[in-house]
Amino acid sequence: MHLALPGLHPTPRGVMFIRHQQIILAIVLLLVGAPCALAQESPAPPAPPQTPADSSSSKPVTRSRAPVGFLVHGTVFDQVGYAVPGAELHVRRTGEKKFHWSTYANSRGEFAMRVPPGNQYEVVVQSKGFSDATQPVNAADGLDEQSLVFRMEPITGRKK
Repeated sequence: MHLALPGLHPTPRGVMFIRHQQIILAIVLLLVGAPCALAQESPAPPAPPQTPADSSSSKPVTRSRAPVGFLVHGTVFDQVGYAVPGAELHVRRTGEKKFHWSTYANSRGEFAMRVPPGNQYEVVVQSKGFSDATQPVNAADGLDEQSLVFRMEPITGRKK
């Protein structure tokens, strides 16, 4: 479909000019027509009114934003104070040998995990080239989180 406009000659540049005009015109028509189509849609039906009997017999819904578990979070640093990304963190109940929860430190050495409240835990951090580090966590003291900072020591006496 070509538009025949007076004063334009059928040169390649003129043809491109006409095509751009057609595209722009189509876009403008779509943009102008879209709000008109949206304005013609019928509004959603109103909600049915509540009767006094309905509101008095139903109890208000309360939603608790309480955390699901005890939050253990913190940061893992090396002996100089640089973050240790990718450090493995394992959590077990105090006195047990098996780890039940694990996570990794992010690129800034930060970690966070939730454990069930009401217990004593040990958090063990492991990373290649460093000695393991352990810290206790008391999730039975009524608080909902504990922050830890680990300073990893390099393994000494390695053969080169």
